[in-house]
Amino acid sequence: MSLPPLTRLRPFEAAARHESFSLAAAELGMTQTAISKQIAALEREIGVPLFERRNRAVFLTEAGTRLGRVVSGALSEITEELAILQGQRRGGELVLHCQLCEAFYWLMPRLSRFHERHPGTELRVVSSLVPLTESQETFDVAMQTTGRPSGSARLMFTASDEIFPVCAPELVAGRALPLAPRDLLAFPLLAHRVAPQDWMDWQDWFSRVGAEMPGRPKLTAFDSYPLALQAAVSGQGVALGWRRTTEGMIAEGKLIRPCEAEVARPAELSVFRGTARHLHPKAEQLVAWLRGELDA
Repeated sequence: MSLPPLTRLRPFEAAARHESFSLAAAELGMTQTAISKQIAALEREIGVPLFERRNRAVFLTEAGTRLGRVVSGALSEITEELAILQGQRRGGELVLHCQLCEAFYWLMPRLSRFHERHPGTELRVVSSLVPLTESQETFDVAMQTTGRPSGSARLMFTASDEIFPVCAPELVAGRALPLAPRDLLAFPLLAHRVAPQDWMDWQDWFSRVGAEMPGRPKLTAFDSYPLALQAAVSGQGVALGWRRTTEGMIAEGKLIRPCEAEVARPAELSVFRGTARHLHPKAEQLVAWLRGELDA
């Protein structure tokens, strides 16, 4: 069988990675109609449906998922080789893509243990606020919040976390602790707001712990979770804390848990492998190390 035109594969790969025709169109500078036509033509040429169209949304079929991984892997290899040729990435690098908050608060204090176990490995950490589908860099391994768009990246495992309120000790000085969830409403609530809302927010947290949140709470929103945490450390209000992210600051006394209520999330973090067929030879060692650290 002859290859379909490459002009069809690029729109398909973007649509498969985003699982969205409109996001693929925005990325490639095309119209949504043009993306849809290219994919429909590709489906006719190979005789297999790649997407299910339902209520203005599209979902990959099993065949679409399989083809998406192959095409995404091939394009990733081309992108990576071009980056090496242009000096943007050195060929021996092991690249870990990590959400900014996990990279800063969870990964950095532990990274020396990886280098002790694997001396000589050239590891580069790429921190990001955007999900994997919007990353402009190829990677060997990635870690992000479960549920954020991950495209064709291969899920290796998930890890648990717990979510609970945190604040500076001086914010609740003089109050009898622990507070009940409703008592938190006396303080400004610090929120990390993104679109779409990939992380648990206050309304969901109150609902999960069986408490009612008023329609207009005292809320201060930030577009970055590290900013919301820093505001909590400086005594500006109460933030939601993920155990893996805040445990260091709690141990140092910068933050405390004013309330005992928490929400357990058994699969809050996901670790992925890149889509390129020829990954760094130590990618599996990095995945194994992350699994061990997250299980510890």
